[in-house]
Amino acid sequence: MAEAAVQQPGLLTPNARRHYDVTRKDLPLHCPMDGMSLWNSHPRVYLPIEDHGEVECPYCSAIYKLVD
Repeated sequence: MAEAAVQQPGLLTPNARRHYDVTRKDLPLHCPMDGMSLWNSHPRVYLPIEDHGEVECPYCSAIYKLVD
């Protein structure tokens, strides 16, 4: 029987949502973001959101939208 993954206390589950609103304080933007557990995610990739205000992660297809 396979054991269920245990979430690390205080960290968000990476790749759990399809849309994230971010602010300029989150720049430079990368996925997974700070505060997300990394053991069960894809490699960190930096995302160029400044030019268009929205970007899609090439690994997990999460959409990030700059809200300020």
